Amino acid sequence: MLIYTDLDDIQEPFVKPCVTIGNFDGVHVGHQYLFSEVVSRAYKNKGTSVAITFNPHPLQVVRPEAGIKLISTCDQKRELIEHAGIDVLIIIPFTKKFATTPASEFVDEILLKKIGMEELVVGYDYCFGKGRQGDTTFLKDQGKLKGFPVTVVEPYHVGDVIASSTEIRRLVSEGNMRAVRKLQGRYYQIRGEVQMGKQRGGAELGFPTANLHISSEDLCPRHGVYVTQVVYGGKCYGGVLNIGVNPTFAADNEGGPCITAETFIFDFNEDIYGKPIKVNLLRFLRDEKKFSGPGELVDQIKKDVEQARQVLTDAEQELRLSCEEKFNR
Repeated sequence: MLIYTDLDDIQEPFVKPCVTIGNFDGVHVGHQYLFSEVVSRAYKNKGTSVAITFNPHPLQVVRPEAGIKLISTCDQKRELIEHAGIDVLIIIPFTKKFATTPASEFVDEILLKKIGMEELVVGYDYCFGKGRQGDTTFLKDQGKLKGFPVTVVEPYHVGDVIASSTEIRRLVSEGNMRAVRKLQGRYYQIRGEVQMGKQRGGAELGFPTANLHISSEDLCPRHGVYVTQVVYGGKCYGGVLNIGVNPTFAADNEGGPCITAETFIFDFNEDIYGKPIKVNLLRFLRDEKKFSGPGELVDQIKKDVEQARQVLTDAEQELRLSCEEKFNR
């Protein structure tokens, strides 16, 4: 997949491009269905499948007070869109100046002149341009006027639920990871470089953990304990993770509580400080709670580990297939 992060790098229009535009946060099953339409139409026309997205998310620029939390990082989004089979991904830097671009100018100067679009596929609720002028009605009118067909992809349902980024954010905040998996088509994943923590897990508790920092800008799952699948070095390991502020040791948190994701990785004994890992959240086990001391906490962790191992055993075949997916490597 070719990736452009600057429109000026596109030297000439693509070959018979079929284009889609969107934020594609989380690249859920609805997005995946839309991409399959684009790829299929481009293939039939011996053309190029093109996806256009934005970084940062437009709402972070035009409505920063809304505090939108993103399901996927830009890197994750790239990986997932490539996995969907798109030929070209264009990531347009979204600025306050760009936000003032009229929808008609976007169509004329970017879609038609720069990209050479011959066909457009968009989701049912997509809008773009200054004042959100570029809705599906506008695009259909533009298509009739300027000679390109417009296909509007209807909502994608999973059971009686519409797959949407908003719904996934709600489910993540509730810790309902099984429902999230159905809407995403894969497990919810957090990733980052392993950071040095208080080192209580190994020294005091006997359960060394790989720690990831959860920033205030990240979509943070419900605080508590989860069964996980940890991806490191192209291999997958089982694990149990706690997301939260570690209230049992609250007195040690200088400067106030910090949200961390602490993962005890099963059958693993490597030094991975500063190394990147990916953690798939499979199942919510329990809420985070404050224990009377290290002894009571250790007893609970043992129970968590036992329960997590059982969940992993029951889902062994499913997890093996999941680990083989490109976006987990």
